[in-house]
Amino acid sequence: MSQSAAWQLSMIFACALLLPGCDQLSERAGFPDPVRLEAEGKAIGGACRHAGRGLEDCYRLNKEASKPAVYAGWKEMNEYMVKNNMQSVAPTIPPEELAPKKKRKVAEEADKEAEAEGQQEKSKAEKSTEADKKADAEH
Repeated sequence: MSQSAAWQLSMIFACALLLPGCDQLSERAGFPDPVRLEAEGKAIGGACRHAGRGLEDCYRLNKEASKPAVYAGWKEMNEYMVKNNMQSVAPTIPPEELAPKKKRKVAEEADKEAEAEGQQEKSKAEKSTEADKKADAEH
C-alpha cells in the first residue's frame, strides 16, 4: 500500500468517526432540528385537541410552535378520537392563567432588583451618616 493510499484511508476513517456527532454539533450551534420541531408541533396539536381546545386557542397558547405541525397533530388526534369514540378531557388550568405567569416572573425579578438597589442605597446612606457623625465628633 502506498503512502498516499494509507493517508486517504486514514482520512476516510477519521471522517467516519466524526460523522455521528454532526447532529450534536448542529444542535449546540443553535440550528433547529426540523424533525424535532415537527414532532413537537404535532404533540402540541394533539394535546390541545385531547384537552378540547380549539385550534385557534392552541395557536394562541403556543406561538413558538409551527402552525402546520400543530394543525397536523390536532387533526390526527381529532380523527383518532372520533374513530375510537373518545371524549375530550377538560383542561384544569384555564388559558388565562398560563400567560400571566411569565409576566409575573418578570415582575418578580424586577421587584427583586429594585429591592436590591434599595438595600444598596440604604447601606450607602447609613455609611455616609456614620461618616458625618465621626466628622461631627472630631469638631
